[in-house]
Amino acid sequence: MKKYVFGADLGGTTVKLGFFRTDGALLNQWEIPTVKEEGGRQIIPDIGKSLLAFMQRENIPMEEVEGIGLDVPGAVSREGLVLTGVNIGWEGEKDAASELSAITDLPVVCANDANAAALGEQWMGSGKNTENLIMVTLGTGVGAGVIIGGRILAGAHGSAGEVGHTALFPELQEKCGCGNTGCFEQLCSARGMMRTAAKYAPSGSIDGVPLEKLNPKEIFTAAGKGNTLCAEIVAEYAANLGRGLAVFASILDPEVILIGGGISHAGEALLIPVREAYRKHVFYPAADTPIIRASLGNNAGIYGCARLVLTQR
Repeated sequence: MKKYVFGADLGGTTVKLGFFRTDGALLNQWEIPTVKEEGGRQIIPDIGKSLLAFMQRENIPMEEVEGIGLDVPGAVSREGLVLTGVNIGWEGEKDAASELSAITDLPVVCANDANAAALGEQWMGSGKNTENLIMVTLGTGVGAGVIIGGRILAGAHGSAGEVGHTALFPELQEKCGCGNTGCFEQLCSARGMMRTAAKYAPSGSIDGVPLEKLNPKEIFTAAGKGNTLCAEIVAEYAANLGRGLAVFASILDPEVILIGGGISHAGEALLIPVREAYRKHVFYPAADTPIIRASLGNNAGIYGCARLVLTQR
């Protein structure tokens, strides 16, 4: 194995770039803007240019670099083709890995961003020393990645692990952003929590504060200070989340379930009721599966991208 590997985490606003030793040590990291204009045609050339400039500046020989791992916010086929990239301006299929490889003259492996983040946590984060895990990211939406045997489970169409669009709540009639109804994301994302808040506060406010001026962090804080209404919102949110995790665990039987994203910052105030709800619904052999916070934060993607190269050797 060579000494170094790069990770490139492609987001809607910036591209996070990381330079690693192949033993997992992060040696350097930086960001460049994601230029989505003109169909995002400059994104891959910008990444290549930045990586080559870094290698030249730091005197990194090409022959000492194992390759580049690239993740994208969209579905990626088993062959590494980006199937959807609308959030970054791309339309239709795109062979981003081959394009970046042609620019840098290095091997490139491509994956979905949520899958890469899960792989990063399994390598150097809260999932270290495990081979099988589920990571669920709770933010504006719900993302997830599944690692089986130390490798990403991508599925036949690159959509394995899309737990946010699992139809768990048939009582919901409003359409999700994916076009379906009843999706896990509709109740278990940050928007989902505020949707639940609206049910408990039909007046449109909590203690005189309009719901549109509140967010999940403030709901958790108020619940912790004894606000009964906010405590009820948190309880229902945790019950829905725990139920969903139980379904996924009953199918995949992971060693650990990791929770990331903004809502995870609530810590044990979230995780304690989630674990209780999970145990009520999961198939009993998996009742004691640990549910803990992810630890790499915004760096999970670059770690996962670097690891992706090494698992594809």
